[in-house]
Amino acid sequence: MKRLILATIVLFSFAKAHSQANTGSDYKTAIGVKVYPGAVSVKHFLNNNAAVEGLGYVTTDGFRLTGLYELHYDLGNVEGLKWYVGGGGHLGIWSDAWKNKYPTRPGGLSIGVDGILGLDYKIKGAPLNLSFDWQPSFNIIGYNYFEGGWGGLGVRYTF
Repeated sequence: MKRLILATIVLFSFAKAHSQANTGSDYKTAIGVKVYPGAVSVKHFLNNNAAVEGLGYVTTDGFRLTGLYELHYDLGNVEGLKWYVGGGGHLGIWSDAWKNKYPTRPGGLSIGVDGILGLDYKIKGAPLNLSFDWQPSFNIIGYNYFEGGWGGLGVRYTF
């Protein structure tokens, strides 16, 4: 967790030094963290309604990288508030302790598909984005299982 916090501070510092804060209700790129399970998050809009998001989860049991394609839609008349839906995939590499608890083939590797459904809010006048989502996933290669508990609160610096 300390590494995740340190990585986030470094990313925020880099973004602040090399960008201008977006003062409107929209943003092009955002970097931050997602809480539960803890992840570094990078979201980039390809156009007004489509974004890609990359998530890097690091735990004592290993790491997981997730890539998502998201479609964003306005929600009511609240400036900066959107709902989104999408999907993607993940790749995880896990420790010996995890492999002993959840036998995998090939050893420690997991590959699967992810969905996402959530809310995204860009705070007007501040370089801050908040999101709340649900990210169900299913491992196809490795230990096969459905995981319905991923997702959570995201806090990102926008530029």
